[in-house]
Formats: sequence, structure tokens, C-alpha cells
Amino acid sequence: MRIQLKIWRQETATHKGGFVTHVLDDVSREMSFLEMLDYLNTTLIERGEEPVVFEHDCREGICGCCSLYINGRPHGPGKETTTCELRMTKFADGDTIVIEPWRSKAFPVIRDLMVDRTALDQILQAGGFISANTGAAPEANSIPISKERSDEAFDAAVCIGCGSCTAACPNGSVMLFVAAKVSQLALLPQGQPEAKRRAWAMMAKADELGFGACSNTAACEAECPKGIDIGHIARLNRELFRGGFGSLATAAS
Repeated sequence: MRIQLKIWRQETATHKGGFVTHVLDDVSREMSFLEMLDYLNTTLIERGEEPVVFEHDCREGICGCCSLYINGRPHGPGKETTTCELRMTKFADGDTIVIEPWRSKAFPVIRDLMVDRTALDQILQAGGFISANTGAAPEANSIPISKERSDEAFDAAVCIGCGSCTAACPNGSVMLFVAAKVSQLALLPQGQPEAKRRAWAMMAKADELGFGACSNTAACEAECPKGIDIGHIARLNRELFRGGFGSLATAAS
């Protein structure tokens, strides 16, 4: 296939970026999207040009690093798939593909298609954890948990923290990410000791980092590569109410 790529190139966060067009011939339909970008970079290096910087790690849809905005959609066409799982079979000969980094105040561009997503780590550090004694693992049946609750907690825990929810949201909100991380702990007994302050602490940190408010458009759910349900946002709101406004002052201090 012959593919035309319009790729965002930006030297650093402080430099002004812009789209650069690259044309690739002989793109195999069997390639993954990242393999196609590898092919592009090999071609650029052979020409003595700077390769395109993009992030990847596992290439198995697990780590969330391969966060690209492709033809106006986080992770590109298709439902519940990451960029690394996207195949070139989704595109046709002669197509123009527009590739951009995540667009969010909280995700500054590092270079080209790579953004700094450590804001998500800071939100987790603010409250997305439990206090537990280390040592030998306790007997699995010592704390009975219903299958319904454990399944729902697992559904929230599959969030890979890629940031596509923020990239899809018109307001750049991180509500679905926070909701998933709060839900996976709020549904289990082990998450109760910090429950009253967790949601407030995480949302206070999100506000501090520049994430926007929930737009209520459900674009986050539609573009989430793991299909996280926006029903978890309702639980996040209940957890905020449960924590009370006193927790907001504690979280902010």
C-alpha cells in the first residue's frame, strides 16, 4: 500500500510544532500501526533525517504507552483497541493518516508524538493505594468477596492509564481514569481504610494538575481501549459525597 502520513513534529515542549507529510510505499497490510511507524523511521534514518519520536513498550495492549491520536480518534479506528494492536488492515491504499500526540494541558509534549503522562502517576500517588501489612499473603478465603463485586472491581482495574479518556474529552477531564482507580478499591474490603479521603485527594490533585471537568458526553467510554464503563464515574461521585467536604480540606492541605 501507498500511505501518506501527516505527523505532528515538535522538537520540545517549548518549541512550536507543526504537521510534516511523509509518504510511504510498500506498506504491508499485515503490519501493525507501530510496525508501520518503525518502517517510516528506518526510511528516515537511511535518508539521514531525524526519526519520529513515539512511545511504546509492551506492544500487547497492556502498558498504555502507545498513546496516539489517529485521524481524530484516540488510538485510531476500531473499538476497544490500543494503537499497538491496531493493524494496517484498517486503512486502504492511498489513505492519508493524520497522527498527533494527546492534546491536554496536563500532558505536555516531550517531543513529536510523545507526551508526559506522569500526571496520572501523581493522581495515583495522591490516593490510589491501600495500606496493608507486608509479609506472607493471607489466606485467600479469609475475606469473602462476592463474585459480582470482585468482577466489577476487576472490570475497573483493567484500566491501563493510557490517557485516552482525557484525550477524547472536550474538557480534557480525567474523571474516567480516577473513577476506575477509585472503584477498584472502593468495591473491596481492603480499600476501606483510606476510602473517606481517597476520592477527594485524587480529584484535588487532578484539579491542581490542570485536568478539566467532566463533559458528560461519554466520549471517554466510547474511546477507552479497555471499555471502562462510565457507571464508575457515578461511584466516584458517591465516594466524594461519602467522604464529605471535610476530606476536601484535608486533601488540599
